[in-house]
Amino acid sequence: MESDSEMVALPLLSTPIESNYRACTIPYRFPSDNPKKPTPTEIAWINLFLNSVPSFKKRAESDATVPDAPVRAQKFAQRYFEILEDFKKDPESHGGPPDCILLCRIREQILRELGFRDIFKKVKDEENEKAISLFGDVVRLNDAIDDPGKRVENLIRGIFAGNIFDLGSAQLAEVFSKDGMSFLASCQNIVPRPWVIDDLDTFKGKWGKKTWKKAVIFVDNSGADIILGILPFARELLLQGTTVVLAANDLPSINDVTYPELIEIISKLKDENGQLMGVDTSNLLIANSGNDLPVIDLARVSQELAYLASDTDLVILEGMGRGIETNLYAQFKCDSMKIGMVKHPEVAQFLGGRLYDCVIKYNEVSSQH
Repeated sequence: MESDSEMVALPLLSTPIESNYRACTIPYRFPSDNPKKPTPTEIAWINLFLNSVPSFKKRAESDATVPDAPVRAQKFAQRYFEILEDFKKDPESHGGPPDCILLCRIREQILRELGFRDIFKKVKDEENEKAISLFGDVVRLNDAIDDPGKRVENLIRGIFAGNIFDLGSAQLAEVFSKDGMSFLASCQNIVPRPWVIDDLDTFKGKWGKKTWKKAVIFVDNSGADIILGILPFARELLLQGTTVVLAANDLPSINDVTYPELIEIISKLKDENGQLMGVDTSNLLIANSGNDLPVIDLARVSQELAYLASDTDLVILEGMGRGIETNLYAQFKCDSMKIGMVKHPEVAQFLGGRLYDCVIKYNEVSSQH
């Protein structure tokens, strides 16, 4: 874990940060709620985390890098279960009241204390290999679309399709254990528009009319998500002359791609001239966000990322954890896009949408300077 002194606020957040920013989209409770009694929303979310315990336990049991993995996995399940049940009795226990950041953090801490470093490593590696083999086809299909508006829409749909690969969702963990992921089928199966938050037409209207000089993209999952969803889109930004910074997690969390994994993935995708399917990658930067959770508090990022982000004019938060659950309403000093798929019924209910609905929220900053 990095020490707090090394973490800084993302300089793109609207200031003052204290009054303008909180890394939590869905309020689990209000000041008027009884601090000793869990709210219905807290109960629903605690249950969501309880439902994920069996699939995490199963991954942990089969972690060959950890001695006595089954015994430790059982300990993890028991300890996390007990803490979640404690929250139902007293929301202020264990540093509560709980929000999605705290519930994720406790889960990670228990796994790490028991010696589990990366219980999803095997499935991440498998999905990355599969996606790397499909990357060329996906890019060629996009490049064959002449109309720039249609092309960018196709790239955005690819981000949604890729974002389905999420083992933090109990239902999707089941789907993956059955048959892995057919990327193109997922592109066809995205719920019809209008999506629950749908700024696609606005974004398409800006695309091509304005060029951003630098974009920071907070990336999400391994496999199809990063390789077939985000990278073709990032490549398109590079073609427009935009410098692209991909910000990835410092430490493993669920099946999120980490900074070292992302460096390796991109080195495998580049050709001998350092190009990504014919596009120069000298303006493609990979940054360590300093984060170790599937959600993100932008008031605490690495100094390296803060430095790289200081002159950014487009920030993109991708995925349900970062883009919807923690930062949907985050306000920035530059243009921003939050994009992700809704993979928990509780999030769908909050937004008033469908399960597997899509969110693309684009905010443009009026240029006063």
